[in-house]
Amino acid sequence: MAASFEWDPLKAAANLRKHGVSFAEAQLAFLDTKRVIARDKRHSSSEQRFYCLGMVEGGILTVRFTCRGDKIRIIGAGFWRKGKKLYEAENQVHR
Repeated sequence: MAASFEWDPLKAAANLRKHGVSFAEAQLAFLDTKRVIARDKRHSSSEQRFYCLGMVEGGILTVRFTCRGDKIRIIGAGFWRKGKKLYEAENQVHR
């Protein structure tokens, strides 16, 4: 079964302006077979939130998301150093 994604269009536009990443592109991180899923402990007070760290054409993308029913709701995305570092550590990438 394929994952189904959703997001707030205003938040998606703000993310694109601020981080240069569209939420449509962010979906691609979930296709990486070596993706890393980590719990977002700082922003999980009212609902559990997670990070998906996955390789896309531009590099290693960090996607903040939550699950609502059968949908993955994207909250934010960017090419952040901390996510890249964790992805490389989990996948034993040596530079």
